[in-house]
Amino acid sequence: MGPLLDESTRMLYSASFADCRLLIGERMAPKRKQTSKGGASHQTDDRVGLRHVPGENVFELVHPRCVRARADDIAEVHKMLKAGELDIAEDELRWLLDGCSQFVEAHRLLGEIAMADGDAVLARGHFGYAFQIVVSSLPKQGLPRPLPYRRPPNRPFFEAGKGLVWALQQMGEANLAAEVIQQMLSLDPSDPLKLPKP
Repeated sequence: MGPLLDESTRMLYSASFADCRLLIGERMAPKRKQTSKGGASHQTDDRVGLRHVPGENVFELVHPRCVRARADDIAEVHKMLKAGELDIAEDELRWLLDGCSQFVEAHRLLGEIAMADGDAVLARGHFGYAFQIVVSSLPKQGLPRPLPYRRPPNRPFFEAGKGLVWALQQMGEANLAAEVIQQMLSLDPSDPLKLPKP
């Protein structure tokens, strides 16, 4: 399998998780629209947003329009992966990200491929980027209600978080792994993925 990323992108992904948070926070964090009350809106068309689930006391993620428009493509990628066509799936995922960098599921799947190849550094890059896309879209003061894994739009985020914990632990970054676990448990205290205890 060929390299997934060019050298400069690989260097960005190889930065520590703390460095990635800083880089993403300064250069790539979603820009929030101001509402008439001065607060941030919960959704823009090109960024991950949030919505309150009607009839439930929970939130779910609202993925960008470009992600929703690629639903058939990502379904095909899942079929490719199930059939063991990793090289083709990898190319398709890179193509999907080229036109939609906020595609959490595509980053998560590239992290899974890197994890299967035993490349913890690259896996951390993809999982960490997917995780940070969502974390940077959350209100700074936190959520007043859970963001449960059981809601399908939330699953790629939590699965990326679990992959990020694995990668960080493989790299001896136990403190950062514990920080990710704590953040995930604050969003869904039921711990449906049975995260390792820090």
